[in-house]
Amino acid sequence: MNILEQLGVDCVSIDLVSSEKEAIIEEMVDMLDAAGKIPDRAAALTAILEREKKMSTGMQNGIAIPHGKSDTIEDLVAGLAIHKAGVDFASLDGHDARIFVMTLSPANRTGPHIQFLSETSRLLGDEQTRAKLLAAGSREEVLDILSSA
Repeated sequence: MNILEQLGVDCVSIDLVSSEKEAIIEEMVDMLDAAGKIPDRAAALTAILEREKKMSTGMQNGIAIPHGKSDTIEDLVAGLAIHKAGVDFASLDGHDARIFVMTLSPANRTGPHIQFLSETSRLLGDEQTRAKLLAAGSREEVLDILSSA
């Protein structure tokens, strides 16, 4: 799966402002809602927050992948956002998360969700790619970095 097929410039933010986990999630859901990618904002937010309650999606190396499944979603939806200073996301390595990849997928389909998470992990596993993303000056630059990774 190509992550760029799921991301458009309207699904990327390089300047998250929230400083707490739930607020970051809400800010990203609002971004996807404003982009017209989710039909039911409340259902999307609930799905992601409920998943987050089960176990933090803060990974390591400054990455968090908040995600959820909802009956209101027909096809996988994704967003990528950067928080320059970092936010405590209860990450596995104890470090603040700075790169956030959010995905919502249909409740009845697993394949695209797993493929997307796998591709995201591959791309963001590269330290140079992460550094370039954190230094990106525009949403378009983020997409260019991902396309060349």
